[in-house]
Parts: sequence; structure tokens; C-alpha cells
Amino acid sequence: MTKILLVEDDKSIVNTLSEFLQGEGYQTENAAGQREAIRLLSEGSYDLILLDVSLTDGSGFAVCSYARENTDAPVIFLTASDDEYSVVTGLDMGADDYITKPFRPRELLSRMRSALRRSGKTQTALEYQGLRADMVKGVVTRNGQELFLSALEYRLLLVFLNNPGMVLTRSKLLEEIWDIAGEYVNDNTLTVYIKRLREKIERDPQNPEIIKTIRRLGYRMGD
Repeated sequence: MTKILLVEDDKSIVNTLSEFLQGEGYQTENAAGQREAIRLLSEGSYDLILLDVSLTDGSGFAVCSYARENTDAPVIFLTASDDEYSVVTGLDMGADDYITKPFRPRELLSRMRSALRRSGKTQTALEYQGLRADMVKGVVTRNGQELFLSALEYRLLLVFLNNPGMVLTRSKLLEEIWDIAGEYVNDNTLTVYIKRLREKIERDPQNPEIIKTIRRLGYRMGD
């Protein structure tokens, strides 16, 4: 699982962004200031750093400098300031990108994925109980045998593979897949696609072991 270090002292942003990123399949840790961020970077490994410029006990620029010297994780600055000095300083220090607050979570997610791809840290395949989705080739196999999925079935499977063990509500699933095939997907259509996907990935679609129905809540991949 891709591991993100979020260096931010605004608790509301931390809570909202952490919940969003965890829902997208990322593991997140938070540092509220410069000293804590540098300590975490010295003790652990991260795939990407989201870094606020203004910190209560120092500067995000200092954290960026430490990260560039000691890690290969891409850095994206989160800043309330879009002035030329802050942008140029951050990029000159080796930051990979910046985004100005307030930002849309989906835009940030897109920038994160781009930074991870450029750094070679993005996952190229997802696996679960004999299922393997090669995200470069767009191919899904089960125990080595290729499965032929529609665009919506493929996207639906990726949502589950990115969130193993998590209960996904029907509204969450609809949000993720509704425009993949350029068509509107309603609640009834989702039921049909869940059924079709199970028919292709489950040994016994009538008694699913991979995608389980959680009554009144939604669906979950595995236990």
C-alpha cells in the first residue's frame, strides 16, 4: 500500500484529507510540524510527502530540503500562498508539484498519481486471492488465466482491490464508476455489475468469497 506523509498543522485539513486518502487506498501518517516531520522521515520510509509551507515550529522548505537529501519520495507542497516566491522556492528546492489551498481532493489525487508515476513509485499491479490486475496493461487474471471484463467491471474491481477489508457503500461505488464508460450508472445498474463481476471472479457466484455483501452497509472485499 502506498504510504503518504502528510505534514500539516491544521487538524481539520488533516482529518478530512486523511479520511479521503485512506478511502482511496493510501496509508497516511501525519506530522504537525517541522521537527516531527524530520523525525518521521529519519525513522521510516514514505512513497510521497504532502507538505504545507507554513508550519508552527518552522518551515515546509526545511522539511523539503531534508527529504531531498535523505529520501527519494516526491514532494507536493500544499500552500495557502500562490505568490511567485513560494512557488519558485519550493520547485527550486526539488519539490515535484504544488497545489494552492483551498483545493479539490480529486485534483490533489490526480497530481499525487502523476508524481508517483514519474518517480516510479506507483503500483503497477494489485493482487488478492489469486486475482491480479495489471494496471499498465489493463489485464485481469485469476490464477494465471485471463478474465475479460468490461470497462465498468474493471473499474469496479480496481475500487475493491484498492480498498481490501473496507466496507464500501453503494454511493461510494457509484461515485467511483459512474462515468467510466461515458454513461450514467444508477443503483440498479450497480447491482447488475456486481453480479456480473462476481460471475467472472468468484468460484461460486451464489456464495461469494471475494466480494461480500454487508447487509444494510454495502460490500467488502474479503474479511
